[in-house]
Amino acid sequence: MKAARFHGPADIRIEDIPAPELRPGAVAIDVAWCGICGTDLHEYLEGPIFIPAEGHPHPLSHEEEPVTLGHEFSGTVTALGEGVTDLAVGDNVVVEPYFVCNECAPCLAGNYHLCTKMGFIGLAGGGGGLSEKVVVDRRWVHAIGDIPLDEAALIEPLSVAHHAFVRSGAKAGDVALIGGAGPIGLLVAAVLKAEGLTVIMSELSEARKEKARVTGVADHVLDPSKEDVVARVHELTGGNGADVCFECTSVNVVLNQLFDAVRPAGVIVNVSIWGKPASIDMQKLVLKEIDLRGTIAYVRDHPATIKLVQDGRVKLAPFITGRIALDDLITQGFDTLINHNETAVKIIVHP
Repeated sequence: MKAARFHGPADIRIEDIPAPELRPGAVAIDVAWCGICGTDLHEYLEGPIFIPAEGHPHPLSHEEEPVTLGHEFSGTVTALGEGVTDLAVGDNVVVEPYFVCNECAPCLAGNYHLCTKMGFIGLAGGGGGLSEKVVVDRRWVHAIGDIPLDEAALIEPLSVAHHAFVRSGAKAGDVALIGGAGPIGLLVAAVLKAEGLTVIMSELSEARKEKARVTGVADHVLDPSKEDVVARVHELTGGNGADVCFECTSVNVVLNQLFDAVRPAGVIVNVSIWGKPASIDMQKLVLKEIDLRGTIAYVRDHPATIKLVQDGRVKLAPFITGRIALDDLITQGFDTLINHNETAVKIIVHP
């Protein structure tokens, strides 16, 4: 089968490799669509990061580079391993792309997303969605019913957004400020709107500001190059500040704005992955009693996330701005998102 394989920075090759073999307790899936994630771009530019470097195999997958990429994917079940009885061949599914040990303290406490050996399928090994076929343990396979397969490729990042919402403790009627209208920021906004919040977004990119407007996920879209974001947030909240803020850029100046825009005793959730240490004004955190929270991926979020889409409370189709073939992954996918991101929000690949 064809697969996109990471061999090193700026070295992703479309190769012919053996198709994965079915094993007991697992599910064979023909991949329909796979999203290109910001993490994939970081690996391409700066990796290996989450990908296990050559000579340092991952403790659970036992794989090292080169590995097959792709962790945001949908597909159709083609075979069931021994012991799998609650899915059927022909079911459309998405994958919660984890490796976990089931032995460490976080796993035993139910926090499998914090596993001390945790890895992601499509980064740490185990195949990936940027290939024609994948075999995944039943535990991580979620049926999606009649959700279209192209839209379903966004269930994984939408689950990231759902988990960020859960971590925030936000509730209907609250006002949220989101720093950054990239794919994750937009999907965070979509979840917040579905849950009854008022959403303010701050973003520089014209394409992403427009996407926030036309999808209706933001009530107010601010451009920090043209207006004082903090002043506008206070104006929109009667001087109180936002109840909750979400950092979705990994840009320090944006994080600083959130500390000024959040109300006293408010919550800031950091959603983005940072490539370098950030600095914060601890005095603001102390004097305003701000609650700064981290969030990583998802844990038991997929069922609720899938239901949001099935019930029509979140519509995913408008966020897809490109559909490409696997052979065009670099020229029409990675290059566009790295060098021409004004023109695209979410590109999905059909392997």
